[in-house]
Amino acid sequence: MRAVVAGLAAAVLAQTPGATPATAAPAAISSAGADLVSVALDGDVMSLRLRDAGQAAGDRAGRDPAEVVLGPDDGLAGRVPDGPSLAFLGEPGHAVWALSAGDTGFPFLDTTGVRPGAVAGDQVTLSLGSVEGPGTFTAYTLSGLGSATPLFGSGAGVRRSTQLAAGTRTGGVVWAFDAAGDYRLTLTGSAALRSGGTARAEATYRVRVPAIEPTESALPAPMRRAASVDVFAAPAPAAAPKPAAVPQVAAVPEAAAVPEVAKAAAGARQVIDDGHVDMGPNLSGDTWTIQIKDDRSSPAVWRETADVVLHAKDEAKITVPAGADFLGKQGDTVWVLPQTQQAGLVWPGWNTQHPSVVSGVQGKVTWTLKGVDGPGRFALFLTGSFGEADVLFDSGEPFPQKLDIALNTHTHGNWAFGKPGLYRLAVQMSGTTTAGKAVTDTKTLTIAVDDSTDPHAGFGSGSGSGGDNGADGSDQGGGGPLPRTGAGWVLMAGLVGVVLVAAGALLLLLSRRRVAVGTR
Repeated sequence: MRAVVAGLAAAVLAQTPGATPATAAPAAISSAGADLVSVALDGDVMSLRLRDAGQAAGDRAGRDPAEVVLGPDDGLAGRVPDGPSLAFLGEPGHAVWALSAGDTGFPFLDTTGVRPGAVAGDQVTLSLGSVEGPGTFTAYTLSGLGSATPLFGSGAGVRRSTQLAAGTRTGGVVWAFDAAGDYRLTLTGSAALRSGGTARAEATYRVRVPAIEPTESALPAPMRRAASVDVFAAPAPAAAPKPAAVPQVAAVPEAAAVPEVAKAAAGARQVIDDGHVDMGPNLSGDTWTIQIKDDRSSPAVWRETADVVLHAKDEAKITVPAGADFLGKQGDTVWVLPQTQQAGLVWPGWNTQHPSVVSGVQGKVTWTLKGVDGPGRFALFLTGSFGEADVLFDSGEPFPQKLDIALNTHTHGNWAFGKPGLYRLAVQMSGTTTAGKAVTDTKTLTIAVDDSTDPHAGFGSGSGSGGDNGADGSDQGGGGPLPRTGAGWVLMAGLVGVVLVAAGALLLLLSRRRVAVGTR
């Protein structure tokens, strides 16, 4: 009888309003470095998942997008600039909110889970179905200076689907909305199978857009070195509104296994002119080393910087648009390895995602550009969500120049070079281990610019490294001269001057002695 009564009571409680067990609250994740859409194919079965930065770095499956709410704090309010590049977002001055922060943390579209050769044409179609929300949604990519490409959206004149290459990650992705409120987006991935038939998967995305209030604000230091410059817009009156700037959204470190990575034998020289590479530190005990992660093969390979020359081919040439004075005069030719991947060009980035760094370092990693040796000007800059350029490094400014990088961060920027030839960048990365020990390493990153430059000439003298893993974090030793425009050149010049002065004094002393002997 007691059991029956208890069962009836439970049934009554289950029907009582408010007594239903609470469902799990949707997860709120940062879009910085995330794979917003991660397409995978297991046999003939396709899936669409959402991976945060840690899951993407660990090559893990991720979450059902319906279980996640993107926004409202993870975004940037701005206005559509003048000019045709972002005209698909609306009239100039129209307020827009972008899911990405417009900084170093752009999200990706990922098809690395679809093996090349597994689907017809190595193409995956991503289609936008229903859009529930108060405004218009547009997804687009940024491609360096003066170039933005709409992918899909709900606005007039914007297509509803896009083609993604299998086995790739498309970076610099922006999801833009022109009205505040809650949105539900239905996305479908599909591909024709080699075996016949079609693989298909559908997912619902939830985005919460806050009140869109573009404001002027100062850029936080030291995340960016220079004020924003709108490289999409033609010169505008002083009263024209500009995009708001927000602090960098850092990826949250997550302790997890990462994909298998091989280590190349020293001396295995590589000229890399296509595909994805990253520069980043590794920690082995107290030994801290900057290396190049070569993602052109699976598993990826960590290579010594002295064994790698990056080659910016003729396809990297662009013309400087209005408003990009840090690159040169309008109409000048420069070579740019862009922030988003472009077929036929090497796609260099930087990361602090090696598991030894994520688990063995506290705080941040500091990247210092100590100098640049090359025939022209070098600049590394970011293109924000609404076309603004944030200059991180500029060889036209005094050295050293520093940039702080959060742990577990993977970033790409625009690498610009003013003239053809060989460039050697003296790069230093420093951090503090969890045991409180300061570690640092300095390496030379070599880039050959233009097809007229022989990249193999970049190997050898000047491509070495120096470093010190002591507590003082100072540089000692080295395998090649620091670039002549950096602090190392100044030090070297000083040393040479001291030697010359000493030699002159010695010669003067000897000559006096000879005169004295001759007069005796």
